[in-house]
Amino acid sequence: MSSPRKRRVFPFTAVIGQEEMKLALLLNVIDPRVGGVMIMGDRGTGKSTTIRALADLLPAIEIVSGDPYNSSATDPDLQSSEVRELLEQGKTPPIEKRQVPMVDLPLGATEDRLCGTIDIEKALSEGVRAFEPGLLAKANRGLLYVDEVNLLDDHLVDVLLDSAASGWNTVEREGISVRHPARFVLIGSGNPEEGELRPQLLDRFGMSVEVRTVRDASLRVQVVDQRTSFDQDPENFSSSVQSNQDALQAKIISAQERLQSVTIDEDLRLKISAVCGELDVDGLRGDIVTNRAARALTAFEGRTEVSDEDVARVISCSLRHRLRKDPLEQVDSGDRVIKAFCKVFERSESTDSSEFELTLAI
Repeated sequence: MSSPRKRRVFPFTAVIGQEEMKLALLLNVIDPRVGGVMIMGDRGTGKSTTIRALADLLPAIEIVSGDPYNSSATDPDLQSSEVRELLEQGKTPPIEKRQVPMVDLPLGATEDRLCGTIDIEKALSEGVRAFEPGLLAKANRGLLYVDEVNLLDDHLVDVLLDSAASGWNTVEREGISVRHPARFVLIGSGNPEEGELRPQLLDRFGMSVEVRTVRDASLRVQVVDQRTSFDQDPENFSSSVQSNQDALQAKIISAQERLQSVTIDEDLRLKISAVCGELDVDGLRGDIVTNRAARALTAFEGRTEVSDEDVARVISCSLRHRLRKDPLEQVDSGDRVIKAFCKVFERSESTDSSEFELTLAI
């Protein structure tokens, strides 16, 4: 019997416009330590389509066969306790390649569904840890997507914050504890008209981008035509852009390999921190994310030394959502960040604003 055909996903390279969103997503894939992306904007602007297209684009990863946590065979920080025990015994676990996991967190999910559950009765009667993994386990080494994240229940937000910060998920019930890796790229999307995010959650996202409805009539027609072509014949449409998909995938792999050799000058790091100080950004997360995003951008573009222009392109997306001191404030559009950058980097405030745009050239 033939295997069922893979369900087609709209290709990433066929998404028209929304360059800032696409590049921010790619930078997080190149270096997951950037900390995820918050995408806010109008309804129907392709947020969910683009995120699902990203997961389909990414190269497969090697995991330990049969492991529910997508454990790595080589990285201890990405291994479950069962895999570590096997390796400590000198055994070599079987390896398989699998698509990078893309997990949706529904708004109505329970905490048990997110974290996993322990079968207390089985644990007590049989003396085994009967753990049913949750969404955090499935998302390890992948993408965790929360649509309408601004409507997510506070108790789930708290769990997400803990896991995103530590890279681990711990479930404790009746004195029984299970801990497993939960390293994922956290991607949230939402419409600001439906409610703002808590500042604590906003700060956890490495980058923040805004998407707007395309106003140009010719571009709108192009988007509609592409979507219609895909819906009518997904196979042929996907085949027509496959060479672009393959080229971008190769570029991502090359950037991941180059990332370790990318350097950022001390003077540039000092200026980044000076901008954060000028903006009165709480904590050091803004400094760290800006450095990491600039290095990821440099690697993506095939270079090994970060420039002022690289910092200019990522700094607004890395800092503007960290400027809110009051939950009632709006997220800054980036103007304050640009002014602070121009002051510290001694640029004229009349500098072409395109220098501060996170644009993607595939």
